[in-house]
Amino acid sequence: MNDLQGALKRQKIAYFSMEIGLRSEIPTYSGGLGGLAGDAIRSAADLNIPLVAVTLVSNKGYFRQILDPSGNQIEHTEEWNPARFMTLLSENISVKIQDRDVKISAWLYNCKSLTGSYVPIIFLDTDVEGNDREDRKITDSLYGGDRRYRLKQEIILGIGGVRMLEALGFNVRKYHMNEGHSSLLALELLKRNGADPAKVKELCIFTTHTPVEAGHDKFDYGLVEDLIRDKNDIDTLRKFGGEDRFNTSLFALNLSNYVNGVTKRHSRTSCELFPGYKIQAVTNGVHSYTWTSPYFRTLYNRYLPGWTDEPELLVRVGKIPDAEIWEAHWSAKRDLIDEVNKRAGVDMDYEALTIGFARRMTSYKRATLILSDLEMLRKINRRGKIQLIFAGKAHPSDEAGKQIIRDIFKTIETLHKEIKIVFLENYDMDLAAKMVAGVDVWLNTPSCPYEASGTSGMKAAHNGVVNFSVLDGWWIEGWIEDVTGWSIGPQPEEELSEEEARLAELKDLYYKLYYIIVPMYYEQKDEWFKLINNSIGMVAYYFNSHRMMRNYVTNAYL
Repeated sequence: MNDLQGALKRQKIAYFSMEIGLRSEIPTYSGGLGGLAGDAIRSAADLNIPLVAVTLVSNKGYFRQILDPSGNQIEHTEEWNPARFMTLLSENISVKIQDRDVKISAWLYNCKSLTGSYVPIIFLDTDVEGNDREDRKITDSLYGGDRRYRLKQEIILGIGGVRMLEALGFNVRKYHMNEGHSSLLALELLKRNGADPAKVKELCIFTTHTPVEAGHDKFDYGLVEDLIRDKNDIDTLRKFGGEDRFNTSLFALNLSNYVNGVTKRHSRTSCELFPGYKIQAVTNGVHSYTWTSPYFRTLYNRYLPGWTDEPELLVRVGKIPDAEIWEAHWSAKRDLIDEVNKRAGVDMDYEALTIGFARRMTSYKRATLILSDLEMLRKINRRGKIQLIFAGKAHPSDEAGKQIIRDIFKTIETLHKEIKIVFLENYDMDLAAKMVAGVDVWLNTPSCPYEASGTSGMKAAHNGVVNFSVLDGWWIEGWIEDVTGWSIGPQPEEELSEEEARLAELKDLYYKLYYIIVPMYYEQKDEWFKLINNSIGMVAYYFNSHRMMRNYVTNAYL
């Protein structure tokens, strides 16, 4: 509690996120949004930014993924004990859902920096004595249940989060909503500020991560009125969140003075989605120390002292001898291949060009694009041996995403005597760290413009891994052809039909693998070393969360 008392002395930025990725043993994240939140918090701790974070405890996690021999995904709850990592605080508050007072307790986790600074994270928990059995489960499952369950979670996060911070004595300067899930905090702030939207706007920052209309949370007012029964509250939600359905992002937009997307392209897309709103751009980054393998950490410590505090020092990577960079990469690759062979028994090869693809398994990510023409893949493999590593979870209700995993398993079976391909189950932060450091090429093939940012390729770059990606999200800003990596398919400004774009992408994907990537890897090591150096010195030096958080401080927090 001494740490908490110390944190109360300074005005805070309250950072609200439905999910936060801190470590694999704390399964309170599902993917990119949680990973980004965790990296933002780690950088805030490093930079001594006065932040306090608020999220849900998700007692049963997201889910543990088990895959049967045919690639069928089986979901298991991933129950964990917060008491192993956190301190249960004595304060309790309540929020009204329907006509019931739902009690909320809080766990404190201090995210500590190597510098000694820390950011307190408040995990809200409704598994409290005295609550109805149904209410005790509200903070159980991340993104679980139906629309009613989701709206209850958003009431707890937004309204409950503001009340908990007040009960704990935090002096909050600004409220930063990381995606629209926490936007109901603005409803609570309106009550505390005489229903004056101008005052609330001064307090609120909204970051949207969703580039398509369908991705923004919307709730039917019949459901909203059933759970939030105060007529004045409903009138407020209709006024600022939409007449037909309650749109959480619209509510946040209307009650925030600073709004941003997470890349320059995404900011422009968001302005088209929500015309009339000023939506800035703060391009995402990743926490350099967390996502750099131990082998590269040792190298950077030796040649670039201070890089953990100033990742921009990675621009001086040219000081490090190529032989030492290759040894660091080789060590990370060996660790990954050993892990793959231990898990899957596929006897992957240390020497072969290894391509990695790991992210949420959903249709627009197009994990199977590289598997579209198996004859071309065989031809590429004859030019120089390749092997592919896939990983990722499909949301339990995403049947199309689950089918993608089954399709990959069918291809693995079809090609098992020719090309080594593996799908690793239960993708988590530990596996992610091994993969982004251990592959040779990081593949990214989303349908444009559905990738708001993406961050896995930034993590790969910190380890000298070369990006090969569709021009969407962050890669538009990081890409210089044949210098920092390679693009796949048309330029963003080219106007092609969906089918034309896909054919252009497939042609480019296979052409570059056959004529450029595979020959360079096997026959032009000096050119490959240049790409490794440029991944670190021209990509990682900029696409890090220290730069991102400094941008938030100067643009939004001050």
